[in-house]
Amino acid sequence: MSEKEKPYYAETDIGPPDFRKMLPPIIERNYGKWKYHEIPRPGVLVHTSESGEKLYSVRMGSGRLVSTDYIRELADLADKHTDGYLRFTSRHNAEWLLDDESKVEPLIKDLESRGYPVGGTGPSVTSIVHTQGWIHCHTPATDASGVVKSVMDAVFDHFRNMDLPAQVRISLACCLNMCGAVHCSDIAILGIHRLPPIADHEKLGKICEVPSTVGSCPTGAIRPDPKNKSVIINEEKCMYCGNCFTMCPALPMLDAEGDGISLWVGGKVSNARHAPMFSRLAVPFLPNTPPRWPETVEAVVNILDVYAANARKHERMGEWIERIGWEKWFSMTGIEFTDKHIDDYTLAVDTFRMSTQFKW
Repeated sequence: MSEKEKPYYAETDIGPPDFRKMLPPIIERNYGKWKYHEIPRPGVLVHTSESGEKLYSVRMGSGRLVSTDYIRELADLADKHTDGYLRFTSRHNAEWLLDDESKVEPLIKDLESRGYPVGGTGPSVTSIVHTQGWIHCHTPATDASGVVKSVMDAVFDHFRNMDLPAQVRISLACCLNMCGAVHCSDIAILGIHRLPPIADHEKLGKICEVPSTVGSCPTGAIRPDPKNKSVIINEEKCMYCGNCFTMCPALPMLDAEGDGISLWVGGKVSNARHAPMFSRLAVPFLPNTPPRWPETVEAVVNILDVYAANARKHERMGEWIERIGWEKWFSMTGIEFTDKHIDDYTLAVDTFRMSTQFKW
């Protein structure tokens, strides 16, 4: 690319540097000119451009919370194998970019010798995207990293091998404020609170601003309590979101017994073959049982195994459920259908299944 053809980069100290300054030469040469990609083996993608050039992407599973020593090690590996170029995906994978096929195998051997797995492409379980959890958040109903580690250990073979009917994206959000992609994942793990916040009237008026605390509630469950210079909570309206606790530390949400996990299924962002789909409730509640969350792991593995054994090729979780029907899905997975699965939101009548075919 000549100097005249290079795009103009505005120099500013606001925000991150322009990504185009850091593109590998092969991507810069072929930017916007890629024709197709192939997956010759798990964890490796080959992107072919209109010019005939090929870019090899090697995808390595990585944790979300990492150390500076770990980053330095990856930087050293990038200098050794990929001319210093490395990128991180939105699902916390490290992706190594090469323009020479002969360098792919040595890179994979080096990664695996250090204990870093290669995979997560095609019809496999991709890395679990997740939120902060107990380590760095003030409203979680469950942990993030601990649950993800436990689940990923159980489904790890599906990450390293493309042995599923289609791609399975698993996500975790530690509360329903949902910093993770639980609304649109094949299997979603969502932390839930089941009890309203308990107002500390002695502290609330001293450390919190009452009007903004009242205004933070999306359902209008909080009203001022002038007598105590505090607030009153209408438990029937509370949906346990924790927004009020974000505004006011005197309204704690955390509860060892009431907090736990729910599982959701059938969501996707992809527009291929079927329009994007929202996740739907599968398991209303599972307890927090650290450090390995056996009930949650067992439930996720069960859902994944039934899907793997019965879905058609290229059929995502939600597409499979839509084909067989929810009644049969509950029957096949052995998950109990309860009143918690019925959407009783005020405006939910538009989505109710109200015909005589509704068997529950």
